[in-house]
Order: sequence, then structure tokens, then C-alpha cells
Amino acid sequence: MQAVAADVIIVGSGVAGALVAERLARAGIGVAVLEAGPRIDRAQALGRYFNAPIKTPESPYLATPEADFPLSADSGHWYRQSGPDPFKSTYLKAVGGTTWHWLGTCLRFLPNDFRLKTLYGRGVDWPIGYDELEPFYLAAERELGVAGDSNDDLGSPRSGRFPMPAIAPSYLDQVFERALDGSGFEVRATPQARNSVVHDGRPACCGSASCIPLCPVQAKYDATVHLRKAERLGVAVHERATATKVETDANGRIAAIRFRRPDLSEGIAQGRLYVIAAHAMETPRLLLHSRSERTPAGVANRSDQVGRNLMDHPIRLSWALAGEPVWPYRGPLSTAGIENLRDGTARSARAGLRIQIGNGGWTWGTGGALTLARALAESGLRGEALRNAVVDQASRHLELASLTEQLPDAGNRVVLDARDKDLYGVPLPRLHYAVGDYSRDGLATAQGIHDRIFAKLGATTIHHHPEFQGAGHIIGTCRMGNDPAQSVVDSALRCHDHDNLHILGSAVFPTSGTANPTLTIAALALRLAETIKTSLTEGE
Repeated sequence: MQAVAADVIIVGSGVAGALVAERLARAGIGVAVLEAGPRIDRAQALGRYFNAPIKTPESPYLATPEADFPLSADSGHWYRQSGPDPFKSTYLKAVGGTTWHWLGTCLRFLPNDFRLKTLYGRGVDWPIGYDELEPFYLAAERELGVAGDSNDDLGSPRSGRFPMPAIAPSYLDQVFERALDGSGFEVRATPQARNSVVHDGRPACCGSASCIPLCPVQAKYDATVHLRKAERLGVAVHERATATKVETDANGRIAAIRFRRPDLSEGIAQGRLYVIAAHAMETPRLLLHSRSERTPAGVANRSDQVGRNLMDHPIRLSWALAGEPVWPYRGPLSTAGIENLRDGTARSARAGLRIQIGNGGWTWGTGGALTLARALAESGLRGEALRNAVVDQASRHLELASLTEQLPDAGNRVVLDARDKDLYGVPLPRLHYAVGDYSRDGLATAQGIHDRIFAKLGATTIHHHPEFQGAGHIIGTCRMGNDPAQSVVDSALRCHDHDNLHILGSAVFPTSGTANPTLTIAALALRLAETIKTSLTEGE
């Protein structure tokens, strides 16, 4: 049996685990990281992406029996769905986690997002406020390398500047801005963890238009950036080591984490403190599976809150033909959005929303340029007429995606499937999920707004996807709170039930807001690193 020992054991090597590992190692604290997935060769992944007949977020990455993951094209792969709605967002198991195929958007939560119950009578309040997290937001922007407009705080007050200037707006962004001037829909540059200039030893964005699923030059940040730094500082990253059980001692403290390898060998990891940063799906799965005589409901679950309050940002996806060429399919997949609909008194009745302006044309809705020529050829066009039609239509493709807020609901949850298990005998995640009226009212509002925006651009051939889309944002399931009966961790992300166990990532979010979650995950990770450093250096 392999034995792993360090001051701090971290499960998960995504942005949360990587940032904590690097920060602790910088302070001379011993860290070991357990990661279920393998290391990814960027060139090989790029080749798989180019050769994949269907381009999905997962197409460059290999799912294996020992480190399987959900697929965008098949909501029943890996997930076991109980409805009434399918949960559509996915994640990777790999060294670096899902940052391999994230978009790179780095929005802060709004101050009012932390006080949803107090201000709008919905959901719950966070046990921390914006002002407490703001210094860590700033630090996270520096660590990830966020390009943004420092003169526009997008409703989230700033104490410092972005480390890089904003990514240049696309021509399409500029068309939107001109068409919507004075309309009340404010087009703004989107802060993103993507180099606008050479930064941190990585090149500037070269506009490959493949941010999802893969940046070929690593201009877009992914967690391997901090994992490399952490390993140089002595952190041990154990790849293909799947955590299968968390063990406790007679005093209610975490004693060890058991893991398995693809050859079915077993290992045990022991430390003074433990951090589970395995995403909002795998974290509750691990905790619920860790049942024992001491923890009959699973580790950290005396409150029966582990796995509950699963959320996403359900999306209304729309596409249309602009009245003039806007030249999409170039640059990052999104460089601008409409952010002034995220807050307001309407949140008392329906979800807030943010509108992402897509540079990817109709790729999400129809397959875009990859399917256009075939569709036109099947309509009877040939030769020069076909070529001209492809150029005309592809140059006018528009896409809008509105991300809506979803409320926490205890009935939306992750449990263990009663029948299907993975290679190591751990039950697969069974999901009970419903979008809810609050988000559906937001989706309906978004569709009407999309129609108004398309009208401003003289657009025709307007389509709204008949179903909501997943944003790739898996939120909730181990939320933070002051009341141990209604939450899993406290405001310091320490488990109420076990004083040497912390949980990190979007699993701890009490509410979803409308901001893409990664920057808030990163800010909480840097805040937790400071907490752990103090705990280990001053004594527990």
C-alpha cells in the first residue's frame, strides 16, 4: 500500500487545489495533492480536438474507466439522472481540472449577490460579504492573470487595477456597441484570464477561437500554471490517484484519505489538515461514500446538507443573421457582454441575468461554419452560388447566451446511485434536478431581451433554443453558513463536523449569482490558504 504524508493533503488539482498548494508551499508547508485524472499533453489533446468529428468541450480529453467524467453530448453518461430536468454541465478529471476547457471569464460577484435573502427575500445570505472578499478577488486576478478594463468595475468596486489591459474588442463587439448605444443595454469588455500581452512566461492570445475546449498556446490560464510552480516548491502531485474514502478518528477528526490507482492498488494519505477541492459533484460523492459507524450519513453530513442545493446558471441560447457582416469566428469565443441586467429589484420576482456576446457565430446552436456548407449544399446550392452563400451567411452569424441565476433548493441534490459504480466500487452520482420557476422566468425575460437586441442589429432568421443550456457551472452541494444545521462548512470553509477538514470550490457557494464562478473560487482559495497558514504556524 502506498503511503502519502504531508502537512496538508489536498484532493483535486483544479484551480482551487492548485492555488492553495502553491501558496502553502511558498510558506514552507508540506503539501500533497491527489488527482484522479492523468496529466494532459497539450499537443496530443489538440490533435484529438482537430480530428474529433463532433467538437464538444470534452473532445480533446480521454475519459477512462478509472477517471471517467460526464459528456456534454450525453447527459446520461456518468451522471444518473432522476429529473425532472436533466443537469447539463460537465467537468474533467485531469491534472489541472476543468480549467483545461473553461472559457476564461473572470467576473466578480456583485456586492448584492452576497445578500440575496436580505435584499430580495430569495435564497440565503452568504456568511461573508463582498468587502471581506475584495482583497482576495484582487489577488486572484493577479495570480490568474486577468485582462480587463480597470476603469470599469462592472458594479463590483475595485481596490486596484487589473494586471493586464482588456482583450481588444472584436469587430462584432463594436457592431453591438454601436447598435445598442442609448438602448439601456450596455456592452462592456469581459474580464478574462487570458493574456492580452506576454505575461507570466506565457504568450498573448493569438485568436485561435478554441478557448472551449482548448487553448493551443496557453495564453488562457489553466491550473497547470500554479501546479508547475507548486511542484518546483516541493509539492507532490499524485496523478491517477482517486480518493475513495475519508476516514475519521474517535475524536471526530479526519485521520486519512484512502485512494486507489488504475491497477487497483490502494494508498493512504495522511496529514495534519485536509482540503477537499474536487468540484461540486465529486466532493459530495466522496463525502457521502465515506460512511462508517462514526459517520453513518457520510463525512461532514450531520446536517444532511452534503449534496443538496445543486445549482447551475441555466442559459437561454439564441442565434440570428445580422443585417450586415459582423465577421464572427475569430478571436476568443467571447470578449464582451451586457452586465447591467445582473442586479435590481426584479430579482425579487425572477432571476438576474448576464448576456454573453458570442464571437463563435452559430457554433453552439447549429455547429456553425462546420455544418453551414453541408446545409446549404443540401438545399441545392452548388459552385459559386454555394461559396457566396457560405460567405454571406457565415459573416452575419450572431449568438447571444443569457446566463440566469438559480436559487438554492434542497431538493436539487447529488446522491449515490443504488446500482451503478465506478471501477473502484464507488457509486456513480445520481442527480435530482429542476431548473425552477425563478430561473425559468429569467430565461423567458432573456428571450424577449434577445429579440429586442437582434432587432437593433436588423437581424433576421432568429432562433431560440427550445431547451435551456448548461453553463458548465456546477455550484452548491456543500454550502457555507453560520448555522451547522443548514450548512456544511463555516465562513472559513472549515467543516462544522470536523475541525481539520476544509472544503473548497463552487460547492461552498450558498447562492449562484450570475457571475461565472471561477474567480470567486480562486479568491476563496487564496483566503483559505491564509487561514491554513495561520492555523499551522500558530497551532490548532
